Formats: sequence, C-alpha cells, structure tokens
Amino acid sequence: FPFPYTPYPIQEQFMEALYGALEAGRVGIFESPTGTGKSLSLICGALSWLRDWEEKRRQEEARLLALGTSGQDGLSPQQARPSSADAAGEPDWVTAFVQKKEERDMVDRLKEEQIRRKKQEDHLEKIRHNVQLKYAAKRKRCEEDEAKRLLQLSKEALSQGAGEGVLDPLDHNEEELIPAEYESDDEKKVVAGLEDDDDDLEEEHVTKIYYCSRTHSQLSQFVREVQKSPFGKDTRLVSLGSRQNLCVNEEVRRLGALQLINDRCMEMQKNKHEKKSDEENEGKKRRVSRTVCPFYSYEQMQFLRDEVLVEVKDIEQLVSLGRETKACPYYGSRFAIPAAQLVVLPYQMLLHEPTRNAAGIKLKDQVVIIDEAHNLIDTITCIHSAEVSGSQLCCAHSQLLQYMERYRKRLKAKNLMYIKQILYLLERFVAVLGGNVNQNPGCQAVSQTGTVLKSINDFLFQSQIDNINLFKVQRYCEKSLISRKLFGFVERYTSPASAVRTNKENQKLAGLQNFLLSLQQGSHKEGDPPVEAEHDHLRAASPLMHIEGFLSALTNANQDGRVILNRQGTVGQSSLKFLLLNPAVHFAKVVEECRAVIIAGGTMQPVADFREQLLCCAGVDPARVVEFSCGHVIPPENILPIILCSGPSNQQLEFTYQTRDLPQMMDETGRILCNLCNVIPGGVVCFFPSYEYEKQVYGHWEKTGLLSRLAAKKKIFQEPKKANQVEQVLVEYAKCIKRCSQTGGQMTGALLLSVVGGKMSEGINFSDELGRCVIMVGMPYPNIKSPELQEKMTWLDKTMPPAAGQAPSRVLIENLCMKAVNQSIGRAIRHQKDFASILLLDHRYARPATFNKLPQWIRERTQVKPAFGAAFAELRKVRTCILCVA
Repeated sequence: FPFPYTPYPIQEQFMEALYGALEAGRVGIFESPTGTGKSLSLICGALSWLRDWEEKRRQEEARLLALGTSGQDGLSPQQARPSSADAAGEPDWVTAFVQKKEERDMVDRLKEEQIRRKKQEDHLEKIRHNVQLKYAAKRKRCEEDEAKRLLQLSKEALSQGAGEGVLDPLDHNEEELIPAEYESDDEKKVVAGLEDDDDDLEEEHVTKIYYCSRTHSQLSQFVREVQKSPFGKDTRLVSLGSRQNLCVNEEVRRLGALQLINDRCMEMQKNKHEKKSDEENEGKKRRVSRTVCPFYSYEQMQFLRDEVLVEVKDIEQLVSLGRETKACPYYGSRFAIPAAQLVVLPYQMLLHEPTRNAAGIKLKDQVVIIDEAHNLIDTITCIHSAEVSGSQLCCAHSQLLQYMERYRKRLKAKNLMYIKQILYLLERFVAVLGGNVNQNPGCQAVSQTGTVLKSINDFLFQSQIDNINLFKVQRYCEKSLISRKLFGFVERYTSPASAVRTNKENQKLAGLQNFLLSLQQGSHKEGDPPVEAEHDHLRAASPLMHIEGFLSALTNANQDGRVILNRQGTVGQSSLKFLLLNPAVHFAKVVEECRAVIIAGGTMQPVADFREQLLCCAGVDPARVVEFSCGHVIPPENILPIILCSGPSNQQLEFTYQTRDLPQMMDETGRILCNLCNVIPGGVVCFFPSYEYEKQVYGHWEKTGLLSRLAAKKKIFQEPKKANQVEQVLVEYAKCIKRCSQTGGQMTGALLLSVVGGKMSEGINFSDELGRCVIMVGMPYPNIKSPELQEKMTWLDKTMPPAAGQAPSRVLIENLCMKAVNQSIGRAIRHQKDFASILLLDHRYARPATFNKLPQWIRERTQVKPAFGAAFAELRKVRTCILCVA
C-alpha cells in the first residue's frame, strides 16, 4: 500500500482487512483507536482498492473490445442451419443472431464510454496545465459583469418616469411575500442553463467512495490528510457541505439560520426560472423584478466543477474559489459528483434520503465509509426525529392568521385552501397539548401534566386530523416556500424600523406585534436573563419552519414511529416530538444499494448494537458482515487500566441509584481522589454519571472539607453546562497544568470534574499532561424512567430475540452505558508516546459481560484490584516511571 511514511503493523493489518472487505463487497465494522492513524489507513487502503479496481475494469474493457472487433466477421444468420432448434424452441440461427447483437451493442456501449471518459480526462488535464485557459475564463467573467452593470443602468434610466402600474397598495418588497399560483401536480425540475447541455445532465457516475463524518472540521481534517497522502495529486475529490458552510452570497449568509438560508436560496433560484417566462410575457401585466443570485451561473459553476476535480480542495478552499470565480460552491461541487472518485460529505447528507436525492448522490454499486460512527444509531434516529413546542405552535398560528388576513384578497384559491389547512393542523396540535391557540401559551396552565406516547395513527385520530392529507400539505410547504414568505412578513412588521402606513393596518398588526412581544417576554420569566444571542435565535428561526420539520417526520414515518406528547406546566413549555424507534429502516437502502459499507470509529465497542439493531434489522445477511479491531500503537506499559472494587476505608464501590447518594460513598470517592492527586502529576480528569450527581458530590465535599484538601494539590475545574464556556475552561485548565509543571511547588497540576455524555467526553483530547489519569465514577446507566427509552426497550423486546439469555432491552441499557464509558476513557491516549492510567470506580466493571465490552486494547491490559492498597502501589510505580522519563 502506498503510504507517506513506514506504516505501523496495525495500519497494514487495517488496510489489508479494508481492501478485502471492499473487494468482497462486505459490510465492515472497523475499530482503530485514536492515535493509530485511522484516517490515513482508510485513505490509503480504500484508494488502493479503487485504483486497482479501475485498472482491472480497463483491462476487462480492452479484452471485450478486442474480442468484439475480432468477432465482427463471425457467423451470419444465413449460414446457421435453419433446421435445428434449441431447448426453448428457438432455431439456433435466431439465438446466435440475438447473442451477436447483444455483443455488438455492448462493444458499442464500451466504445462510447471510453470516448466520453477520454474526453473528460483530456479536458481536466488541459485545465491542470493550461494557465491561459483560466485567465481567459476570468477575463470573460469580468466582461460579462461589466455588460450586466451597463444593462442594469440602461434599464433604470428607461424606467424613470414610467408609472408604477395599477397595483399600488403593495410596495416592491411586499410583492415577494405572496406565493405564486400553486400547481400541486407541477413536478417539473428545470435548472437554468442545463437545457442546452443534456450530455452533462446524463453524466455517468464513475465508481467512487463516499466518505462521511460528523462535523465539517472532521471532514476538513480528512481532506488535509488526503492532500498529504501519496494519492493527493491524482485523486478527483469533491467536498460537499450545507449552504450554511458553502454559500458565498453575503446577503443570504447574513440570515444565519440554516432553514432561512435554504429557503432564500431556493426562492432566488425560482426567481431565476420565472424571470425567463416573465420576459416572454412582458406585454402582459408587469411584475415587480425579483432578486436572483449572481453566483448561480451555470457556466461559472461548470468552471468551478472542473477546478474542483483538478486539485483536491477542502471546504474553506472551495469557498475561496467560489468567491474568486463568482460561482456557487454549493451547486458547483454537486456538479462534480459524477466524475469524482472520492466524495467527502457530512452524515446528514448521506443518511437522509431526500437530502441524498436532492444532492444527486447515487449509491448504486458504490462504496460508503462512515467514520466516527460510534453514535451512528443515535445519529440516524436524530436526523429522522423532530420536536415542536407549544409556544412555537401558537406563534406560528398567530403569524399565519395575520398573514392570511393581510393578503386574503391577493391569495389564489389553492394557496388559501392550504393555509387554512395548516392553521387547522396547528389548532389541533395545540388542543392535543391541552391548550387554545388564541391565548398566550406562556399563561395557559396544563391540567394533566406528564408524558404520553402514541402511535402515528392514534395521534392523528386523537388530534382529529386523520381526514387531512398530510403529504399534500407537506409538499405545499416545500414547494410554495410559505414559511419563508411568512418569515419575511413577520420581519417586516415586527422590526422597529418597519414603517406601517395606515392606522387601519396598525390596528390589524398591533395584535401580532404585541403577541410576539409577550411570547418573547414570557419565555424568559424564569431562570437566567436572556443572553443577546438568544434574542437573535428567536428572531432568526421561524416557528413554521420547525413545524414543517415535524410534518416531514410524520409523513416519512412507518409503523416504527411514535409521537411523544410531553405536557409540562404551561402549554408553551409542552411539546410534541416524533420519535423513530427503528433507525435500520433508513439505513437499509444504503446497505442494499452499495457495493460495500464500512462503519469505522476509534471506539466501536460494544459492536453488538451495530450488528443487531442496525445491520440485522436492515436485512443484512450475517455472512456479509465482517469485524476488524486493532490494538494501539503504544507500548503495553504506557497504559494502566484498573478496575477498583473498594476504597481506602474498604467501602465497597457500587454507585447504584440507591447507594451513590450515601455520604460514605461520596466520602470514599473524595478519599480516592485525594490519594491519587498526591501521586499523579499533571492533569486528572474525573467523569461523573450526570451534572446533578457531580454538583451533589461537589457540595458534599465542600461541607466536609475534602474539597480544600484536594485544592491544595490540584486546582479544581468543573465542566460548564453551556457549550460556549467549554473552550474557556479548557484553556484555563491547560494553562494551570503548564504553569505547575514549570514552577514546581506543592501544586502539581489540575483536576477537571467532567460529565459522561457532556461536552468533554467526546471530541476533546486530553493528551500528554492534560490527562495523566482518567477516573470514571460509577456506571453511567441511562435514565430508564425516560418514556422514550421505555418505549424503545418495549419495542426491542417485541422485535428482537434474546442475546445470551438476556432480554434485548437489558442488553441495550448495558451497551448504552459501556459506549459512554468507552468514549470517555478513550480521551486519554492520543498518540504513540502518550501514557496514562485509567481508573474505573465500581466493582460491577469486573463482571465478565461488562468487562468484555471494554475496547480490546484497554481490556487486554486491565487489572482488577479488590483492595485500594494494591491499586495505589501500581499507580506509584507509574509515577516513578514518569519521574524517570522526565
């Protein structure tokens, strides 16, 4: 395998296993701990396979073409004996003729394919080496921009003095707030400029690898690894992203919220298509000109596509190129998909079918690699779930009602019909939560609080909306962009700058303005005062957009969907949530269509979840599933995992819901930490099962004086609940450790109290001095009283067979707990020369079923210590080693 340096043996094993899985068309679960060069192994293993596969295909094509040309002068139909017939009753000469025709057709098809491929390769090669071509394209763009500017100036000069037309009551901006006449059966998908170039529309998708990960920063990191790899120069790679990340139109970017950016972009495209028909009908009633996006130019996007295919670029480079070439990176990158060999994209784009189809992603016979996949099941569940609050429902109803009243005379019949249907749906949703849409949701108390789960049909029936076609309503929302129009209307009449022209209008809209104001004030009565950013969020996200998401989830649901009615103190605090119980239904299509699927991650244990809940339920044959797990690159002595069964005063460590609140358990935890902080230099990270328990223990230590004893050795930091404060705490924590290591003295470093499943248990590295010891207090089981979890457990027990004598629901709880543990303890070792100790404080970790769910590289080196003394002696040895190294 080509590699930028000599690979570790485990990297070679990983690449061989990956190559084998791709060649055999398997579904692979691959685990390679962080710090073992997983990204490079994935790149070099997968791209080596693709290169070899392309070569094999070229050789096969050449063989068939050679056969085809030599066999052109074969048997003619007349030469065959007309008397003989085959088993199906067809004469031999007919069979031979059909066979010959099929062979000729295939040869012709291969020739065409070769010509097309050669043409494209030559084109890209030309761009790669011909700088003049780039300058010519750039000059042409400048000329076109200048021509457009002059044309606009001429039009403005001509229009001066002309009347504004008969429809005076609405001004220029308000015209855009009214939806165009809606045709529900109009399913034409026209893209401006594509009519002339049908060849490109039908461009064949070459065999490719789709690589997806969770965040844009992870994807950018992966692209940088590709650039450094031996494949960096020759691979046609395209990075896909959301409009939020790729849009270069500042006017649209300023909208902030993803849904608003999406809607505005779609609207501008629609305006571009309508512009043509408006120009044709110019003799008729003059329409007000609508904004179109200057970056949505087919020619420029084709140029961007070619540039993307010629050289590997990450998202940031793609956006810079888009600005420079005045072409849309969002659509330009999509045009590059068919010819690309490696497509890098976020989870949602691949796992959500409507998004996948809209992006032009075709999975048939392709390879998919899903990285950072430890949360894949939860991710699929979240992508297909949606929640709306009572205050959002009431707010959307009030806004839409005001909108309908304002433009009633101008709305076409079908628009009016669908708006009335949406209003009725909103009214019924609020009624189900026990409220009334015409009253302030913040002031309406809910009589029956609690959480109820319903099947989709029961929910529709109870809401009395089973007589409405939700599919048509959802399609109307999508096509008419009504939420975007509504947002524009609300922005216009609730912003302080809005100038409302007549007293009559003032009276009409005062209700809406006051209502929105009361909503915003009502939502901040309790708790912290609102932060500035929260006001922006309230203004940016239109409530109807959230409700469209909920409708979409309802219409995409099957029998495994549930609706959770969560009734809290007031209607405003209550909510409706769609919950997906079986994520496999959405994953089934991916594994069915793809040639091979690789699910990879640093910590994939326990893998039973993936096998049973995802692959088995998606109908994957168990024989097609292959598992690979490799060790770590660190020497065995660099990690010391210990399961501690009792503390310094021989108190057995068992942090169940019943025992963990006992003062003696909290005291014992404090004593363990005090002892460890005395001997472990640098940073110590201690994970608690929840924020509440961490707070409780901290308060108890404060009272007993344990906290001041700890603070004498290590400065204590607590994980903040707010995401925007995490960075600051981490910076201070790192500074403190560095300062202590440089100055020496009594203070030896810092202690960070974190929470499992919190901001610091995933995606944050505690490498080197930042994490010389990671401690896990108890076993972080999920809250089994949660109605969502209970429903999932019931569903699993009904649909899945028991595993090793355990009910599927019990296995789920165990797996959720151990997955969270593995994610947290994996934070400590991040590279080959790193070292750390890991302490699991609970005797239940030693149970074989639980012990076997630890990652293999940790499990192999774990020691079970019944007493604290023996564990402490081991930790002192590590400290001696550290001092020797230092």
